[in-house]
Amino acid sequence: MDLYSIVCVSDRTQAQQWYEVFFGRPADKIVGEEYLWQVGVNAWLVVDDRAVRAARVGGAMITLGVTDLDDILVRLAVHGVDHEPVEIYGNGVRHVEVLDPDGNSLSLAEAPEHPAR
Repeated sequence: MDLYSIVCVSDRTQAQQWYEVFFGRPADKIVGEEYLWQVGVNAWLVVDDRAVRAARVGGAMITLGVTDLDDILVRLAVHGVDHEPVEIYGNGVRHVEVLDPDGNSLSLAEAPEHPAR
């Protein structure tokens, strides 16, 4: 099974630049008017600004599991991308929310190296 998570944006050019900073690389594929970043073996984040999606701009809520949260936050800071404060859950997961220019929520979650038992 493949997963395609659509993030509806108002301006594809602005979003492309922002998501390149967020992921630290250009889109892995461009299909028609959609930009796709591969986020897992069979998982993709798709940025789309077509008019048919306009009512959904800013409504995405996606959480990505990462293993290098601190490195990502440094990269975002270097490019002026703000984020909410990092939270640490009772199970040791470190979690932070980052909003794209349209207000779409992209959360990053890093599991502890040695989970609590």
